[in-house]
Amino acid sequence: MYRKDTENWLKHADFIVLDMLCLQIAYVLAFVIRGYGLDLYEVIIYRNMAIFLELADLVVIFACGTMKSVLKRGYYCNFVVTLKHSVIVGVLAVLYLFLLQQGQSFSRSVIIYTVVIYLFLTYLVRELWKRWLRKKMRDGGEKKLLIITSGDSAERVVASMKKNNYARYALAGVAVIDRDWVGRSIDGIPVVAGEEAIAKYVCQEWIDEVLIVISKDLPYPAELIEQLTETGVTIHLNLAKTTNVQGKKQFVEKVGEYTVLTTSMNYASSGQLMLKRLMDIAGGLVGCILTGIICIFVGPAIYIASPGPIFFAQERVGKNGKKFKMYKFRSMYMDAEERKAELMKDNKLGDGKMFKLDFDPRVIGNKILPDGTHKTGIGDFIRRTSLDEFPQFFNVLKGDMSIIGTRPPLISETNLYELHHRARLAIKPGITGMWQVSGRSDITDFEEVVRLDKEYIENWNIGMDIKILFKTVLVVFKKDGSM
Repeated sequence: MYRKDTENWLKHADFIVLDMLCLQIAYVLAFVIRGYGLDLYEVIIYRNMAIFLELADLVVIFACGTMKSVLKRGYYCNFVVTLKHSVIVGVLAVLYLFLLQQGQSFSRSVIIYTVVIYLFLTYLVRELWKRWLRKKMRDGGEKKLLIITSGDSAERVVASMKKNNYARYALAGVAVIDRDWVGRSIDGIPVVAGEEAIAKYVCQEWIDEVLIVISKDLPYPAELIEQLTETGVTIHLNLAKTTNVQGKKQFVEKVGEYTVLTTSMNYASSGQLMLKRLMDIAGGLVGCILTGIICIFVGPAIYIASPGPIFFAQERVGKNGKKFKMYKFRSMYMDAEERKAELMKDNKLGDGKMFKLDFDPRVIGNKILPDGTHKTGIGDFIRRTSLDEFPQFFNVLKGDMSIIGTRPPLISETNLYELHHRARLAIKPGITGMWQVSGRSDITDFEEVVRLDKEYIENWNIGMDIKILFKTVLVVFKKDGSM
């Protein structure tokens, strides 16, 4: 799932926070310079002004667009915009005092000093922050971008993205669709694939997004677009080569200097994602507290039944192939991984892309008695009640997982994925999700799991997460089986 305004949000949020901090520092310094000391916040009229100044700053930023294109502005242009911003904030402060009829109780000098100090301080901080961000642009970030281009455009596209890398992509490589250039390097970025191998490369290297800018003389790469769409990767297509992709979200935006049509399984605004993250943090904090309480009772029972660690950490695959350690209460014997191969023939999901047994003898306390009946123990209890999942709230707090999402697969399972299976990893994995509350114990077809995961991603909203959360609680109480 793609965040529609990711570039703008990330690019401006840090400037806004720094700007508000500079304004408050300028206000305090003005108070000190006027000779009033350091107890600014003890005087109610000055404390109220401190709050108003921050609100006025936000109003000016969003109403006047003073942060728009901040990274692209030169020194003079940036100073003029900053001067305009500072003066408007000062005028709003004076208007505030006039409307409240408190001007006689407030020092005019403090307002003037605040505006002047703020002007030069925030201008300096903006320029220093821009310099640091430009260095980060050159170094890249966590999001891996594959550039797909043609031979006659390759050098220009790579140079442009390196110069205008405002979203701080890590340039993972270049794929040239009309030349056999694999092994070559373009401006320091390796050519990693030709047209036939692009989709496979995207899956193997877990590319987050692709940018397609090809010569206008070449035909529209319909088959390639279809393959990439199937993987769930976010596609940015230069507007010179556009078409509608049925069933996908599309919108126009800027990537570097290019105006592109972005195609994604879904997109979310920064506000929606912030709300989801706040839900995860709140749920993660509560879940971690409950995990500590549960551990007091479950921990000794696990150790007595099977001496060894109480917690189990396993490497899983997260959003767009990012690997992380997922934590659970240990519900299996210490040799469970070694015994998995011999039990694969009984796997309900058959082909190895997921693993599930009706009765798993590796679970602590599980035994098949001589008469053929099944005996269970502490391992089955914590799996049936989903208590083993609680340590994953730590993963949620870390940001590796979300409370609601798709279940994170093993590395060995993703090695067997076909193109369309990769789409289920287009979002952060979750503790619970769509297919877990849709008859999880009855689903034995991995394709049905993928279908439900894709349905969740394509139709995601906060309301859906809340609905799945309530359904999860009902499922835990009504059904047996692990999540």
